[in-house]
Formats: sequence, structure tokens, C-alpha cells
Amino acid sequence: MADTIPADAGLRKGLARPSRASVWADKWIPLVVLSPSVVISLIFVYGFLAATAVLSFTNSTLMPRYVGAGFQRYIDLFSNSVWWTSVANLFWFSVPFIVLSLGLGLLLAILMDQRIRAEGALRAIYLYPLALSQIVAGTAWQWLFNPEYGIQNTVRALGFTSFEFNWLNDSRMAMACVVIAAVWQCTGFVAALFLAGLRGVDEEVIKAGMVDGASMPVIYRRIVLPAMWPVFFSVLLLLTHQAIKTFDLVVAMTAGGPGTSTWLPSYFMYNFSFERGRMGVGAASAVMILVMVVAILIPMMYLEKRAQKNAS
Repeated sequence: MADTIPADAGLRKGLARPSRASVWADKWIPLVVLSPSVVISLIFVYGFLAATAVLSFTNSTLMPRYVGAGFQRYIDLFSNSVWWTSVANLFWFSVPFIVLSLGLGLLLAILMDQRIRAEGALRAIYLYPLALSQIVAGTAWQWLFNPEYGIQNTVRALGFTSFEFNWLNDSRMAMACVVIAAVWQCTGFVAALFLAGLRGVDEEVIKAGMVDGASMPVIYRRIVLPAMWPVFFSVLLLLTHQAIKTFDLVVAMTAGGPGTSTWLPSYFMYNFSFERGRMGVGAASAVMILVMVVAILIPMMYLEKRAQKNAS
């Protein structure tokens, strides 16, 4: 008896052997689509990083001058007291900014995790500051802290004529103004990340803790928060990066003043490169900012990866 040929044999044969055109498309279309963004990143990110590193070894002033100067620009940078003031200010800015953003963001996330009413509206409200640029946020806070038409003027108009609130012009308190503005802008974003982490915790574990008689504070402290260490690391990475690159808030609120009390490394780089005409020193400071970012973020990324590995 003659062998019968399955009716779908031709179809299966076509599926098993894709055409040459489809193989070419699968191979090259993704490369064609991705290549513009890759080229742009190579030029405008890594290319400019390399150009900045080159400028840090030259005698560049207001304009680039590709005349080698060895490590003289780095010697000038490290012997400049304003640079070390900027580095110290970065510490006094970063620590309260990161601690307050973490604490307030976690508190907001825990409150939102209680399934309260109008949760969507509240999320939109506390995420709104993130939609503003730092220049806009800094300008708004500069108005609030300005003694001529801000909080001080408003309170005095209510009859408290002896009230004083002049932090922006106080070298001891000006950095606190920048910290407040930065915390206000970033806390909502931190809360959103923490809320996503809280919603990812297995509810059965929480219910088991409640059955065992544990209170909600104990459940959060001993069960929920330890399960969120990867989220903590991610948030800490983002806040650290944000602190190191903060520039717009300083420009909008204090312009580095009073004196150099609110200078940060990013503001130092801008001021020396474009206002004082010492581009070589400014490029050297930019390289050192990159070194700080790498020195801080890489160990933190390693710890995050290790924590994720241990959790799995």
C-alpha cells in the first residue's frame, strides 16, 4: 500500500526552513534600529568623557588649548582650598539629603501600603515634584526662603514683626535650604519605589506573622523591611548619584553663596570652566567627580548584587 503524505507536510517544511529574507531581517533589523542610539551614546557620552579627560591634561583656559601640561591641572585642583570646601559641602549635603529622603519616602510608602482612600490621587500629589526640573523647584524654594517676599515677609504681614527667617543669607544655614528643596523633590520618587517593593512582599508571610500574634510594627521591622534590601540598595544608589550631580538647585537658590558655603563639586566645575576661564582645572574637577561616582557606586552595586544572590 502506498505511503500517505500528511496534509500539513508542506506547511511544516516551510516553518522548519525560514526564508533567506526573514533570516536577514531577524539579524540586521535590530542592529539597524539600535545603531543610532548606540552611536549617539558613544559620541555624546563616552566621547565627551574622553574629551574632558584630555582637557584636564592641557593648558585650556576659556577655550580648549591642546597644549600638554601633564598633571599640573590636578596639582592646581588639589591645592585649591575652594575645591576641598566643595568636597566637604558635598558630605554635608549628601548625608542629610539621603537620610531624610530614605526615611520620609519609606514612611510615605508604609502609609500608602495601608490601602487608604484616594491612593491614586495621593500618589500623583507626591510624585508631582519629580515632574519639575531642578531649576523650577529651586526657584520656587528660593522665593519661599527669600526674606523680602517669602516666609519671613508673610509672617511679618500677619503681625509678627520681629519674626526672622533669613537662612539663604546665613552661611551656616544656606546648605539646609538646598537640602530641604532636594528632599522635597525626591521623596515622592523614593516613596513610589518603596511602595512597589512593599507590594511585592508575599502577603501570606504577613498573614502568618499576624496569626502568630505579631503587631504590624514588628511585622514591618522583622519581615517586610528585611525582604526589601534590594530595593533599599537601588534607592541608595539613585540618591547617591543624585547628590553627587546636584547642580541646578544650587544655581537657582544660592548661586553658591553666601561665599562658598553652598559650593558643590559640580558647581565648582561649572564656575572654574565657564566663569573663571580655567577650563583645564574645571575638566580636572569633572574627572574627579567621575572618580567619586565610580568609587562610591561600584561597591554599592556589588553589595546589591551580593544581597540579591543571597536572597535567592
